[in-house]
Amino acid sequence: MGSLLIRRELRPHVHAFYDFARNADDIGDSEVLSSDEKLRRLGTMEAVLLGRQEAGSPASSRLRASLGETGVTPDHALELLHAFKQDAVKSRYVSWAELLDYCRYSAMPVGRHVLDLHGEGRDTWEPSDALCASLQVLNHLQDGAKDLRALDRCYLPLDWMEQAQAAPLDLLGRAETAGLRQVFGQLLGECDRLNLAAAELPRRVRDRRLRLETAVIAGLARRLARRLRDGDPVATRVKLKPADVARSLAGALRHWA
Repeated sequence: MGSLLIRRELRPHVHAFYDFARNADDIGDSEVLSSDEKLRRLGTMEAVLLGRQEAGSPASSRLRASLGETGVTPDHALELLHAFKQDAVKSRYVSWAELLDYCRYSAMPVGRHVLDLHGEGRDTWEPSDALCASLQVLNHLQDGAKDLRALDRCYLPLDWMEQAQAAPLDLLGRAETAGLRQVFGQLLGECDRLNLAAAELPRRVRDRRLRLETAVIAGLARRLARRLRDGDPVATRVKLKPADVARSLAGALRHWA
C-alpha cells in the first residue's frame, strides 16, 4: 500500500491508514496477548481514533489527523477494528458465507479507504470489494499452516472441510492431503470469480495513477491464484515471483491511457 504509483501528496495519508491497520493486525495476531488484552488495546485504538481519548495509540492519532485533513470517513478504519476484534475471539469459520462476511470487515475497507482518499465514486466499491476479498482469501491459503500453528486459527470453511473429509490439523502435515486440495480448489474457484469481478475496477477508476495501481494488483491476484492452484501451500509457502510482478505491470499498462 502506498506504492510509487500513488500520487505523492496522498502517500502520507495512505501510510497513515496502513500503519493503523498494521498496528491493529499485530494486536489481533499476537501470540502472547490474551483475548481480553487484545480487545482492550483495540478499544483504545478506537477511542483515540474517534477523539474520545487523547493518548494511548500513536497510529490512531496519526490517522485521526489524516482523516481531519482529507475528510475521509473513519468508518473504514472502524470496520477494520471490527475484524481484528473478531480475530481476538473467533478461530473457526463455518461456511464460505461466514468467511466472506469476515472479508467484508478485514479486507474490503482497505480498498474503500484508498478509493475515497482519491475521490473516486461509489461505483468502484463493488469491484474493489471483490479484489480485496480475493487477496484476503489467497493470503489465508498461503498462511494456513502458520495461522493454525501460531494462533490455532483456521479460515478454511468447516462445512467444506467436512465434505472433503479433511480437518484443520491436516494443515500441519508435510504436504496437502486430497481432502485439503479439494477445499483449496473450492476456495480458488471462489477467488477466480472474485478476480473476474475485480477486473472491472481499473475501468471505473478515474485517477490515472490509481487506475494503473489497481490493474497491477488485480493482475497479481490472478497470478497468485494460479500459483496456489499449481503449488502445495502446506509443503511450502506459495508466493509470487519477480516475473509475476513484471508481467502484471506490463499487462496493466493498457490502463495508463
